Amino acid sequence: MGVQENLAKIKGEIDSISKQCGREGKVKLVAVSKFHPASSVSEAAEAGQILFGENRVQEASEKFDEVAKKFPAARLHIIGHLQRNKVKEAVRIASCIQSVDRAEIIDEIEKRCAETGKEIEILFEYHTGEESKSGFENDDEIRAALEKFSEGKYPHIKPRGFMTMAPFTEDESAIRASFKKLRELSISMQSEFPQFDLNELSMGMSGDFKIAIEEGSTMVRVGTAIFGERKN
Repeated sequence: MGVQENLAKIKGEIDSISKQCGREGKVKLVAVSKFHPASSVSEAAEAGQILFGENRVQEASEKFDEVAKKFPAARLHIIGHLQRNKVKEAVRIASCIQSVDRAEIIDEIEKRCAETGKEIEILFEYHTGEESKSGFENDDEIRAALEKFSEGKYPHIKPRGFMTMAPFTEDESAIRASFKKLRELSISMQSEFPQFDLNELSMGMSGDFKIAIEEGSTMVRVGTAIFGERKN
């Protein structure tokens, strides 16, 4: 099947699972287009997909400058580990950075946004899976960051919630525990910082988005099931 057929299939599955959980209309699809050409993104956009995710800033920049000319409504989220020297370009091309995994990167995002007057949304990446994955390690680290937001130190950044990657395993209980941990973090931080809307939970990928939706995901990141295997 082509991109548009795959996209329709995945959206149908998301809708079906969401209805079964009593969460109809509450789950957004992020089409992860890394390693796939702008033509594939355009094909998905022609089918009505608006939200896309990319891991690498340089690749995303080249691709989405082209896509935006034809589809100005398309929105890009950066979902991969973000190096400090890539923040300026990430801020230029993205509407949200999901992979905010350390305090110092927030400082750099604010600095770059202030230079152009742009506002951007972020998600805090929380470590719930393999040791090799990046992310905040505990609640206290995120709490400290949100306290700085409360003090008005990041006027150009809107914290919107949390993101995680489940461990790479076929053990459903371990995957479910990872997602549950993120949901519980969200509830806790939302209670402590009610002035912010921290309800976005970006969790679930091609292989585990069903479990993620059952555990409260509001945003699933699906690439392979839409675009096929990576081109390189």
